[in-house]
Amino acid sequence: MKKLLASTVLAAGLMGFAGAASAEDCGRVTIANMNWASAEVLANIDEIILSEGYGCQAELVAGDTTPTLTSMVEKQEPDVAPEAWINSLRTLLDAAVAEGKLDYASESLSDGGVEGWWIPKYFAEAHPEIKSIDDALAHPELFPAPGMENAGKGGVYNCPEGWGCRIITTNLFKAYGAADKGWVTVETGSAAGLDGSIAKAYESEDPWLGYYWAPTAILGKYEMVKLEHGVPHDKAEWDRCTSITDCPDPKKNAWSKSEVYTVVTDSFKKRAGPAYEYLANRSWPNSTVNTLLAWMADNQATGEAGARHFLKENEDIWTKWVSPEAAEKIKKAVM
Repeated sequence: MKKLLASTVLAAGLMGFAGAASAEDCGRVTIANMNWASAEVLANIDEIILSEGYGCQAELVAGDTTPTLTSMVEKQEPDVAPEAWINSLRTLLDAAVAEGKLDYASESLSDGGVEGWWIPKYFAEAHPEIKSIDDALAHPELFPAPGMENAGKGGVYNCPEGWGCRIITTNLFKAYGAADKGWVTVETGSAAGLDGSIAKAYESEDPWLGYYWAPTAILGKYEMVKLEHGVPHDKAEWDRCTSITDCPDPKKNAWSKSEVYTVVTDSFKKRAGPAYEYLANRSWPNSTVNTLLAWMADNQATGEAGARHFLKENEDIWTKWVSPEAAEKIKKAVM
């Protein structure tokens, strides 16, 4: 009996020690707080969950895509990049993963980053025959361009000067023969101008056709439908012409899905235990992000306020990412 009691006490002590060691091993965790809204709110969600749910000493540090990921490869700092758009650095990152320096924990945006030409949902429902870019361009009369000088022309709303998508939209406009079909590009001047053109169309339920991307607050506030390109993404053609300024002979092409991952250092993965498992489980669709960003824009909310709002209002989503024990701790912290 004494031996049984002693064994029980020893086992309990070891379990307690293991639990303490697990929390201690997580220790200080640095999280890159990127400088755009979706990445900022995700970094704040991670900071709250890792701190409150898993006992980590989580800390946000300023970040941006190239300097953050390069630093993670070269210096193993920061520990976590919650929303890393990796397409432009794929070769560097794949090599770092192969060398055991970094790990792809999860696809943070399950849909990836999405770009294309969009129309309002109410317009798509009223015109179910319009599903592709070619379908829309066959009907310039349905998308009248603004301005007396454009009377009788259809209008495609372009990206502002200096944006990469402006080059691509201009080349696709040419590739799809839009000018010959009675279309012009509509200048928006700025991000605010592009956003404002969608908002104005929605207020009157007017037609609208142009470039946009997700996840964004605008697509959370105003439901839009992305048109099909009619062709798959051709990377060779994209590099040869689609993405090149003033390319003389562009061909039809489609944006590729932008891969967006949570990237962690291998040293964090090895020491973090359950905290890493959370990051490996944590993924959300653009529709969820769009809705959250729209709430943040309407309420002029910070990343931290957006994170707390999400955790309060969306238990059905985030509790699937964490252990039941961590979920209870997080609920108490944010309620």
